[in-house]
Amino acid sequence: MQDMTIKTVGILSPGDMGHEVGRALRECNGLRVVTDLSGRSERTKGLAVAAGFEILDSLDSVVEASDLVLSIMPPAAAVGFAVQLAEKIGADGPVVADMNAVAPGTVRRIAAQFPTDRFVDGGIVGPSPRGPKPTRFYVSGTPVAAMEALASERIAVRPLGLEIGRASAQKMLYSALNKGYWALQAAVLTAAERAGLAEELRAELAFSQPDVLARMEDRVGLLPADADRFHPEMAEIATFFKSLGMMTGFHRGAEDLFRLLARTPLAAETRETWDRSRPLSESVRIFAEAVDRQATGAHPGDHSGMTAI
Repeated sequence: MQDMTIKTVGILSPGDMGHEVGRALRECNGLRVVTDLSGRSERTKGLAVAAGFEILDSLDSVVEASDLVLSIMPPAAAVGFAVQLAEKIGADGPVVADMNAVAPGTVRRIAAQFPTDRFVDGGIVGPSPRGPKPTRFYVSGTPVAAMEALASERIAVRPLGLEIGRASAQKMLYSALNKGYWALQAAVLTAAERAGLAEELRAELAFSQPDVLARMEDRVGLLPADADRFHPEMAEIATFFKSLGMMTGFHRGAEDLFRLLARTPLAAETRETWDRSRPLSESVRIFAEAVDRQATGAHPGDHSGMTAI
């Protein structure tokens, strides 16, 4: 493709990660950041406005205005959005970067819908770009040079070559370890609660692995708020592992764990409304109650599907 100057970036959707990416691109790179909020939740609309996005009236308007479009969505929404977007991208349209947590096979199916010189495979690693370390954007594909315009002290762009799938594979590997570990922690704590050994396990961890216990207390109670995004990601990881001839059972189990957490009342929380004062023991007690309901087939107050994109 010809050399392209990136002045306007479209981001769909400006959710937990997307709105902070947009904020960083505005504040650090001086880029114009646009989005379409049609059908989005009030929370997402609020995040976009707070991050300084320019709100356009349609996806067509975003495509027309943008030099680069970033797809930053929950994994379950990635393919459907790509189909919708591909209908609007011509030979002279913006570069499209799929930054979603999907398996390499999935992103290759997505890429097949776009001109080769207009598609970037991307994977976002790390928390949203607020510091102290930059969020890492792993990218692969023909037009990866266009992504260099996003680099700043908050976002590090790390090219992985021309092959579509390499960036998504890197994201899958990192998430397999990181989010898989969170799922393991939640599963062990819930099992201890059901075994009547919650306090005893906590005492042992406080003695032998206090750093691990501290990380559990800082993170596990928030997992239900993200569970609806995480369980499709675990399914993508299992698909990726299967393609490598690796075992898939652990991440299928993590998928089940996150599905369980998405059915708890805590799934109605967001990162803004998460009750940080709630003890870890109380969160785990609620997890264990969800196991009981699952065993009896009763799921009152099912909260799956509540996380807005």
